Amino acid sequence: MNCLSPNFLMRTGLLLLAALVAAGAAAQAYPSRTVRIIAPIAPGGATDVFARTLAVHYAEAWGQQVVVDNRPGAGGMIGSELVAKSPPDGYTLLMAYTSHVVNPSLWTRLPYDTLRDFAPVTMVAEVPSVLLLHPSLPAKTVPELIQFARRRPHELDYGTSGIATAAHMAAALFAQRAGLFLTHVPYKGGAPAIYELIGGQISILFSSVATALPAIRAGRARALAVTSLKRSSVLPALPTLAEAALPGYEAIGWFALFAPGQTSGTVIHRINTETLLIPRQREIRERFQAHGAEFQPSSSAELDERVRREIVKWREVVRLAGIAPMKN
Repeated sequence: MNCLSPNFLMRTGLLLLAALVAAGAAAQAYPSRTVRIIAPIAPGGATDVFARTLAVHYAEAWGQQVVVDNRPGAGGMIGSELVAKSPPDGYTLLMAYTSHVVNPSLWTRLPYDTLRDFAPVTMVAEVPSVLLLHPSLPAKTVPELIQFARRRPHELDYGTSGIATAAHMAAALFAQRAGLFLTHVPYKGGAPAIYELIGGQISILFSSVATALPAIRAGRARALAVTSLKRSSVLPALPTLAEAALPGYEAIGWFALFAPGQTSGTVIHRINTETLLIPRQREIRERFQAHGAEFQPSSSAELDERVRREIVKWREVVRLAGIAPMKN
């Protein structure tokens, strides 16, 4: 029987030790130059704001410049492709949003593999949608709305900030779970949609909490529920859809940080660890809450599990909603 020589075992052990030391040194050295966060959306939106908030924090903590590079277009795919094809060294990151897990169901072909080409770093924030009605509708609760809509199949319409947005997915899931036949009216953003609801052009609207707040407070829109499993800290008196009528219902927008696939685990751990320190800073938490968001950092493994689960979840919602995959 062949035995491994002591010299061989010693050399192997030294090589393994050297690799561990090198990995640790790489993590300690990171970042040694400018880090770029790709925001795959135009400046001014929540994705952009959250990316810039993180950039300021990281820059102060690391003593290196961290810049935000806006690359909007194609539902986030343009910016995402740039990151997917960047060197896996942690110097190009992606601030992704919910479309990251919906796009695989919406397009016949993506220029990247959503699971293989991205390394999950951390969840950043969650933003529930809120179910709004025009005040002329008689329903005062979610069960009343469901009963009202069931008696009028195909007569009621609902607006969202656009096709395949978090609000659209929330509305589609609501209609499916409640057994309703509603007509989708997509708008180019949340603001035009809320104006149309206030004006009575649409009856129902799923909107981000931040966009909906002024209309709710002015009494120009009736809020019935939020789409998260937990109540919103911004609208704590409002029930969740799960509480009100649909147990287990959850459809929440989120924002998360990704690196190119094959990025070193030590580098990912460095970024993740720094992100977990952010909740201690009150001003950052308040900045997120101003956009109706809850700052929710997570482990890399938790984000990976969520991405895999939601790709499957939204694929079924898209299929049942009859949304035909688009060609690109």
